[in-house]
Amino acid sequence: MAPTPGLPIILDCDPGHDDAIAMVVAARHTNVLGITTVAGNAPLESTTTNAIVIRALLGTDVAVHSGASRPLIAPQLAASYVHGESGLDGAELPAPSGPPASRDAVGFIIETVRGHDGVWLVPTGPLTNIALALRAAPDIASRVAGISFMGGGLYGNRTATAEFNIWADPEAAAIVLSYGGPLIMSGLDVTHQFQATPQRIAQLDAVPGRLAAALRELLRFFSGNYVKRHENMTGAAVHDPLSVLALTHPDLFTRSFSHVVVETAGEHTRGMTVIDQRSLVDRPEPNCDRLTHLDSDAAWDVVTEAIGYFSR
Repeated sequence: MAPTPGLPIILDCDPGHDDAIAMVVAARHTNVLGITTVAGNAPLESTTTNAIVIRALLGTDVAVHSGASRPLIAPQLAASYVHGESGLDGAELPAPSGPPASRDAVGFIIETVRGHDGVWLVPTGPLTNIALALRAAPDIASRVAGISFMGGGLYGNRTATAEFNIWADPEAAAIVLSYGGPLIMSGLDVTHQFQATPQRIAQLDAVPGRLAAALRELLRFFSGNYVKRHENMTGAAVHDPLSVLALTHPDLFTRSFSHVVVETAGEHTRGMTVIDQRSLVDRPEPNCDRLTHLDSDAAWDVVTEAIGYFSR
């Protein structure tokens, strides 16, 4: 199946090395109506700055709207141990071209969904902005085409059971996973199949231009952290672009339609995505299209081509 051109999305992100790759793929293969930022991999000011910087390297004029600076209930905790203090450590990046278009990401999401048909929300960080929008404007739940998110999985990374994005704001994730419309979940069990190995990063050596040069260095830093922190990985898991590729290149994936809820109270399981894999006839109805496997080489080819398209 050919890529779906012009699919309207709002990319809600917390850049983050893998968010930067998601921005590239989204710019190449979707109609990005706006970029909204949330605190997650780094504090909000940093994730917003990073989004503005990557947007400039892409050469696009998509507006960036700054959003939630902290989770709904929990304190804000960043992932500097993976992404560095800035959220995008590892490369010399230009200064941001200016401030965000607004500091009301939630209002932008609501207004845009109400004003456009068929919008997909694509969150690649904590789900705070999306939950706030659904809570403030319940009507958008029936207006969006769906929500394709990166988060959760059969196992965790921030804890044994919880993936970072869900762990960072479980209450927000619980709101999103129960909103009642189409959900596509890119969890750790599929994103760990998509690693920025030395061989894959080396493919970018042949791509000229500023964007490719910056992303090469960012990915080498990102992968270095992953390899040091894991026993059996040869590169960083490039999580976030899969939530875009699930929409634009669906044939890259196999899927399982599953019932998924978020644990918000467990001492050892807070932030866990509880995935019902039972074969019982009377199990709950599925609510989530869960990605399980992908063609990682073909997916990397899409990423490499997108980087080359914008690198100059």
